[in-house]
Amino acid sequence: MTKFIVERSVPGADKLSVEDLCDIATKSNSVVAGLGVPYVWHHTYVAGDKFYCVHEADSAEEIYRHAKEGGFPADLVSEIKNTFGPETAATPR
Repeated sequence: MTKFIVERSVPGADKLSVEDLCDIATKSNSVVAGLGVPYVWHHTYVAGDKFYCVHEADSAEEIYRHAKEGGFPADLVSEIKNTFGPETAATPR
């Protein structure tokens, strides 16, 4: 499977309550369970009016399907090609 980052516009996202986020997670988990294909939702970052979600699926189409069936926006779905962080500077070249 391929990892994707999903950008979702959610006005007031950073003001959602724990209960709201729990409801969203419950709905997402339910949709994932019903897709009938390999699919993993890893986590979501909330920043301002956006959700940035990391999902793993066989294709971007499956990500859009999850969004549609869950009633979630999916403004942008991009394949994650690589990750890096501070420790990357110590990687032999």
